[in-house]
Amino acid sequence: MADNKNLRTNEQIRVREVRLIDDAGEQKGVLPTAEALRMAKDIGLDLVEIAPQSNPPVCKILDYGKFKFEQEKKLKDNRKHQKIVKIKEVRMQPKIDDHDLDFKSKHVRGFLQEGNKVKVTIRFRGRELAHTEIGEEVLRSVLTKIEGLYVMESPPRMEGRFMSMMLIPKAPVIKKPEPARPASEPAPETTA
Repeated sequence: MADNKNLRTNEQIRVREVRLIDDAGEQKGVLPTAEALRMAKDIGLDLVEIAPQSNPPVCKILDYGKFKFEQEKKLKDNRKHQKIVKIKEVRMQPKIDDHDLDFKSKHVRGFLQEGNKVKVTIRFRGRELAHTEIGEEVLRSVLTKIEGLYVMESPPRMEGRFMSMMLIPKAPVIKKPEPARPASEPAPETTA
C-alpha cells in the first residue's frame, strides 16, 4: 500500500476511471471516478486511492480518518518493537596497567551482553605513535579477556592517532534485563 501521506482522497482523485473495492472488500470492477465517488458519499465514507501506480488506479471506499489512525498505530507499534543497536566506545592508552585493562574489559563484556556494538580504541600520544605494535598487543589482551562473547566486525586498524576495532555480540550471549519486582514481593531465597 502507498505511503498514507501521499494518498489522494475524494475530489483529489483526478483520473477518468478507477478500479473500485467497496467497503466490504469486494471488487466492483473499473468504474468512472465520479460514480465511485458518488457511491462512497452515499454510504458516508471516503474514496481513497490506495494503488496510484496501477492502471487504472485502485481506489477503496473506507473511513479515511480511521484508516489513517490505524496506519499510524501500526507504525508506532513497529517502532516500539524495534531493537536499537547502540555503539559504545571504550578508550584506552597503550601504556595501560593490568588492573585498568581488566576494568575496561569488564565494561566491554557488559556492553556486549546488553546487545550493543563496542568500539575499542587505543589513543596514541607523541612518541607512542612510533610503537603501534604495543597498541595491537593491548587489543589482543582485551580479546582474550572477553573470549567467546564477540564477533569481530572490523579488525584493529589505524585511523590517524587512534587504533580501533569494532566488536558485535554473539547472539546467544545477549542477556535480557530482568523485569523489576514490586516492592511488596520478597526477593527469592538462595541456598548456599
